[in-house]
Amino acid sequence: MEKEIQHQFTFEQSPETVWEYLTNSELLAQWLMPNDFKPIVGHKFQFGTKPKYPLGFDGRIYCEVLEIEVFKKLVYSWKGGLSKEKPSLDSIVIWTLTPEGNGTILTLEHKGFKGMKNYLAYIIMNKGWAKIGKRLTKQLNVT
Repeated sequence: MEKEIQHQFTFEQSPETVWEYLTNSELLAQWLMPNDFKPIVGHKFQFGTKPKYPLGFDGRIYCEVLEIEVFKKLVYSWKGGLSKEKPSLDSIVIWTLTPEGNGTILTLEHKGFKGMKNYLAYIIMNKGWAKIGKRLTKQLNVT
């Protein structure tokens, strides 16, 4: 059994503006989590948070940038669990930007929720990504 999260968000802003919020570490921290992200393929980075439900999660997400198509697509690994060496979740996050009129359709795919051990993470993160999309909307509308 493998689950996949998919969400789609529509913004009035251009793909270039939305891209900036996905790839600028300071802007990314405003709507997602503190991080040391750099938009460079091969760059290893982390997101950090205080676990709401610390069941098998140390509060760190270990990532690596896998693919970049500027203003179109961003792909990174997403590993989490009790430690970097033994992640219980080994997954991939894919952001795809599609121009729509003067705005952007942003599609999120989060793949790799394998087996029963990741079922709870899938449920929590599916709801979490929907909320995070709303936070990104608020940030974009502030600027």
